[in-house]
Amino acid sequence: ACGNIAAARQALTITREFVRERKVFGKSLSKMQNTRFVLAALDAEIDMAQCYVDRCVAIHNGGKLDAVDAARAKLLTSELNGRMVDAGVQLHGGAGYMEEYEICRLYQDERVHRILAGTSEIMKEIIARATLDA
Repeated sequence: ACGNIAAARQALTITREFVRERKVFGKSLSKMQNTRFVLAALDAEIDMAQCYVDRCVAIHNGGKLDAVDAARAKLLTSELNGRMVDAGVQLHGGAGYMEEYEICRLYQDERVHRILAGTSEIMKEIIARATLDA
């Protein structure tokens, strides 16, 4: 979860810098409403996920983090990281698909996070069992 948050923040930073510099239709891409709204929503999600992860880390440090909260953190952050790097590639346009751009490497590396240590579907099953079978 911590790594997913860090990667999502890095993708946000890289994308923010890119859209500030990239000109389309005579103005900065960062001035386009869609760009602003996409990045604003992802920024808010990353901040909220960071709060949950911080809580989980504190609980873990106390030796009391359970599998359900760990599954929630992994599911939330890995899916968010996926959305952030996908948006980053989209906002980079064709450049986002070229390996010399960091966003492309983040995009390539991100996919495994929704698989490693249990897929998103497994995380959902852990959470569902606690929610529905309790």
